[in-house]
Amino acid sequence: MIRLDSNDDDVSLFDAEEDAGKKPRKANIKHPVASFFHLFFRVSAVLVYLLCEVWSSSFIACMVAIILLLSCDFWTVKNITGRLLVGLRWWNQVDDNGESHWVFESRKGTATQLATDSESRVFWLGLVVCPVLWVIFFFSTLFSLKIKWLAVVIMGVVLQGANLYGYVRCKVGGKTSLKNMATNYLGRQFLKQAVSKEEES
Repeated sequence: MIRLDSNDDDVSLFDAEEDAGKKPRKANIKHPVASFFHLFFRVSAVLVYLLCEVWSSSFIACMVAIILLLSCDFWTVKNITGRLLVGLRWWNQVDDNGESHWVFESRKGTATQLATDSESRVFWLGLVVCPVLWVIFFFSTLFSLKIKWLAVVIMGVVLQGANLYGYVRCKVGGKTSLKNMATNYLGRQFLKQAVSKEEES
């Protein structure tokens, strides 16, 4: 079950930040620390995975370092950078009946304009590229039979994939399924091509 902008007793993090009287600053990156840490943990996890055999011969130390970086990245992106850089947040909660609910929230009104285009690009680029890298690592680990790294790579795919899934659902609307979104997009592209061909002939 999916809910948008829940009106429970939960306190919205965005209510305190919305200030209609504030004019957005002209700086390209208004949240440099958040932008830095949005990329720092995920890029560090990828670099440690790629270079760990050069730095250390201990598999356990490398595995712990990667999992700590991935966990820090998951928490930072889910709780801080998504809210500051693009005005989106998501979470999963269990109600009194034991049912799990995905909750999606986005800033409304003038507050959505507080995030700059540069911050939005940094957020979405980091959010999409790194899970793709972990999927590539998964297949390379599988085909090279480095089974001991499989658990670490799966952790990377799951943690970064969960954030990607949550924020894509926030962006397109919690009630829209990703399958319907892809079908609608392909249908619109097909219709545009058909119309342009008719106009040319």
